[in-house]
Amino acid sequence: MGDLEIRPAVAEDVPAIVAMLADDPLGAQRESPDDLSPYLAALQRLAEDPHQHLVVAVRDGRVVGTLQLTIIPGLSRRATVRSIIEGVRVHAEERGSGLGTQLIEWAIETSRSEGCRLVQLTSDTSRVDAHRFYERLGFTASHVGFKLQL
Repeated sequence: MGDLEIRPAVAEDVPAIVAMLADDPLGAQRESPDDLSPYLAALQRLAEDPHQHLVVAVRDGRVVGTLQLTIIPGLSRRATVRSIIEGVRVHAEERGSGLGTQLIEWAIETSRSEGCRLVQLTSDTSRVDAHRFYERLGFTASHVGFKLQL
């Protein structure tokens, strides 16, 4: 395996990111790799917001992983700054290589450097393997999440 670089995503990375987002039963229903225009517009919005970090993991010139880290200032928990990790994906050929751990460790360290005292994430209830992965990294299933489609 070649050296790994974790860096901010750029427009040229969007096709690979969307392909990874769509590469599972849930993502296949939610993502639309045939039309990248909404993803490119979203990347622009993310790039303009200093509280957003959309990154890719690149090995040998190829995008092999991604995640989004959002920094959220708040008043609760004695004005704790927290972060949310979302959209964690590892290319099928890299699963089991430790790349997912490296991405999450990057997110935790970046959260610390941004002054966060709490890192949180959600995971679809059907992603049992992902839940075990996050628990191995020290995350606890402490809350029940709710979503409302608009």
